[in-house]
Amino acid sequence: MKFFGTHRISDFVAAYIRSHQAEIRGKTVVDLPAGEGVSSGLLRDVGAEVHAYDLFPEVFKAHGVECQKADLMAELPIENGFADMVLCQEGIEHLPNQHLALKELSRILKPGGRLILTTPNYSNMRSRFSYLFSESEMYKLMPPNEIDSVWFSDPASGSSQIYFGHVFSIGIQRLRLLALLAGLKIRKIHHHRANNTSAILLLFTYPFVLWVNYAAYRRAMRKRKDIEYETRKQIFSEVFRLGIDPRILVEADLFVEFEKVSDVDSVLQEIRQFNKLVK
Repeated sequence: MKFFGTHRISDFVAAYIRSHQAEIRGKTVVDLPAGEGVSSGLLRDVGAEVHAYDLFPEVFKAHGVECQKADLMAELPIENGFADMVLCQEGIEHLPNQHLALKELSRILKPGGRLILTTPNYSNMRSRFSYLFSESEMYKLMPPNEIDSVWFSDPASGSSQIYFGHVFSIGIQRLRLLALLAGLKIRKIHHHRANNTSAILLLFTYPFVLWVNYAAYRRAMRKRKDIEYETRKQIFSEVFRLGIDPRILVEADLFVEFEKVSDVDSVLQEIRQFNKLVK
């Protein structure tokens, strides 16, 4: 984790692509949303077979790669098990149905395939305090509103598509759960650039963060004795570790690498044993 240097998550994504070019070369990679195509171009340059998609393909600029229209709020025009890797960069925070999007991204991945996902970090201390005081993701921004947070496609394109701003910002805990329900498990969290405001806030609040998270962990362990001890310890410990990780609490963005470990039906069947039917 760095305290100085670039703030742009795209720079860290570019560094990831370059450092992993040996394993990316020759692989089928879906870039969605592709935006202007910067990452698609880098993936092409390291030898990947790149398939770019975006809600607004007209903004795509990368030469040698075709960008097709796709909406993460609908079924993707991609067959099951198509990709070795999916790059979803700065997209999920715009989506009202994030579970649907993650299920679709999982569907198009091969078993063992990777989803590389980045999003502004709603788990860092600055975001938490901003939401506490103004329901805003960032203290410099107004809360979600119809002027700043609802965008429309260019009328010249013949579309009336609505595109939301950062209305659906997501933190690591919700992201972990929704991805898990889609058959995706966190393989690695890539740590990069700290947000200085979050780092300062953490200096004063970390003892409370530890206490609140540990108290919740102990209560959950005592309460759910209907679940096998090792199972609940594994699950609640993972959630607890994410909740107290200082790096997650201060970093500006989440940069998470998921692995497809199961299909949706198998995941739901496994989780169903934890919960009684609610009538």
